[in-house]
Amino acid sequence: MLRSPAVDARRLAGGLGTFLLAQLALVIIAAAASATLSPLRERLPLSAVPEAGPPPSPVTLAFAGDVHLEGLLAERWAAEGTALFDPLGAMLADADVAVVNLETAVGAAGEPEQKQYAFQAPAEVLTGLRDAGVDAASVANNHGMDYGEEGLAASVAAGQAAGLPLIGAGRDAEEAWAPWVTEVRGQRIAVVAATLVLDDNLIEGWSAGADHAGLASARDVGAAEAAVRQARAVADTVVVYLHWGTEGESCPSAPQRWMADRLVAAGADVIVGSHTHRLQAAGFKGGAFVAYGLGNSVWYSDGGESAESGVLRLTVQAGEVLGYEWVPARLAGGVATALEGEGAIAAHDAWSGLRGCADVTP
Repeated sequence: MLRSPAVDARRLAGGLGTFLLAQLALVIIAAAASATLSPLRERLPLSAVPEAGPPPSPVTLAFAGDVHLEGLLAERWAAEGTALFDPLGAMLADADVAVVNLETAVGAAGEPEQKQYAFQAPAEVLTGLRDAGVDAASVANNHGMDYGEEGLAASVAAGQAAGLPLIGAGRDAEEAWAPWVTEVRGQRIAVVAATLVLDDNLIEGWSAGADHAGLASARDVGAAEAAVRQARAVADTVVVYLHWGTEGESCPSAPQRWMADRLVAAGADVIVGSHTHRLQAAGFKGGAFVAYGLGNSVWYSDGGESAESGVLRLTVQAGEVLGYEWVPARLAGGVATALEGEGAIAAHDAWSGLRGCADVTP
């Protein structure tokens, strides 16, 4: 209990006594208020208020398109080994994080599925990609399970052995949808990978479920949105790598645009895509950066529009895309090789012009 000091008011004379009594009352009230507030001050010490630190340093992300090792590439691999990827690596070299779409099974396990094209590459290809600067690869595509569940398990195991995470696949849906998360200079970058493209007769068997292995299928839109929200909760910047669109088309389809809207609303900062084997538009959309199609990066088709390639580089900071750069390239011997001079200028202008049939802005 708060006690005030004893005061003999009779010893205070006239107006002076009245004044001093008033001042003493104010002191007593202030002391009581201080005693009442002190427990709150103990619970919320000034030292508990975090000091504003410097903003996180920007991070450079690089994205390339479809990669496999068929046809002429298999021949080049046999002759050159990992040096095959050197031209691609030159465009990825100084990025903090680089991701590609690996459109093939890896290893020697499993039997080919009943489909028109079934791709499988030696496990050593993953070491080559890693050494070229690739940090992770999506296998959520219509070739990720070309050699069945056994082939998928072998691919994932080969990725672990090579130190190159393969994302968008797993022993069940939870694992397939789990984001790959890496930290660079204090910033956490999460990448979710999924596919909208699967052969009709393989959708059920290839889509990861509660009790069976497979790929993250974005045909389950709710699962895709939930995966983005999960990544948003643990990362500063959220990337979605999607296999989508119509083969041979340079303009994004209505389903691509619709899905992009949904994923941006769910919290994606960056969306990049593959599958069409053509370059498609890239730019800002609803606060995020969307690159609808990155074309081919290491592919057996070596002519025409399918040979138009490049690497997308983004500078991000805490979920915001601060800037972007398109490094134009063209397949040479099946491998994306940077263009120079007037050829690079013309290719960059053509890439910018793709926005004419898309819903993104520079």
